[in-house]
Amino acid sequence: MIIRPTNLSSVLLLTTLLHLPFLVGTSQAAAHQLDPTTDAALDSAMAGEHRSAENKARDKFRHPKETLAFFGFRSDMTVVEIWPGGGWYTEVLAPALKEDGKLYAVQYSVNPQYSYQRRYFGAFLTKAGESPDVFRDVIVTTMDFPYQLNIAPSGTADLVVTFRNAHNWVSSGYHKASAQLAFQAMFDVLKPGGALGIVDHRWPDADNEDPHAEEGYISEERLIALAEAAGFEFSGRSDVNRNSKDTHDHPEGVWTLPPSFALDDKDREKYLAIGESDRLTIKFLKPVAE
Repeated sequence: MIIRPTNLSSVLLLTTLLHLPFLVGTSQAAAHQLDPTTDAALDSAMAGEHRSAENKARDKFRHPKETLAFFGFRSDMTVVEIWPGGGWYTEVLAPALKEDGKLYAVQYSVNPQYSYQRRYFGAFLTKAGESPDVFRDVIVTTMDFPYQLNIAPSGTADLVVTFRNAHNWVSSGYHKASAQLAFQAMFDVLKPGGALGIVDHRWPDADNEDPHAEEGYISEERLIALAEAAGFEFSGRSDVNRNSKDTHDHPEGVWTLPPSFALDDKDREKYLAIGESDRLTIKFLKPVAE
């Protein structure tokens, strides 16, 4: 069941508190300039023939180039992508990093708990097999709670990214320490000064969010608290993936919206008009030891 905001004063207060930071975060996103090599590498990756027309059509909702720019992505980085699923972002990251960088795709375990994970992992491996020139250099590792946490060599990554995954780590179906373990693993793999970038379905009011994120939404405040507990420093936020049309109260949670369409054809035009979910985009840094 969706938990709805009911206290007008708390909503107004939250809006007031967040208004300035969101402007700051947005300006950070706009101010970050991709170097010419990275800019060209991302353009080439996004236009590549290995990407389906369906996946390219989602660029207008997911803004991969702008999102990666905000996270400080460069084509010569060592990047760790946590739980890439079917590889929507991997098919942008892999070719962009192919010449000068390195990519770790940290998948679910070989025998994941949920059927959707098996489907996505299978789709990822099929995609890699069909486009070997694109994915040949991608290093596939696993992260599964609570024991499989060796996602990449410690202290070697410039950037860790994860897209629409963190809400899973607080759900009742996972090990109770999953979120803490995930953030610690991501912290450990980064170099000092390295960055963590998170995109997830945004719940707008931390005061009344579902603690298990059963509808797929999670608050920015909660993720910041989890990251800071692992040692990260909050760096900024961006509005690049915000969707003001999302009312956060759909019958089947975020999966009501595209691309999942959990209700099939029921009210399909309504949900098409909304588009993909309202998403937070936040960045953290691993402190540099003094």
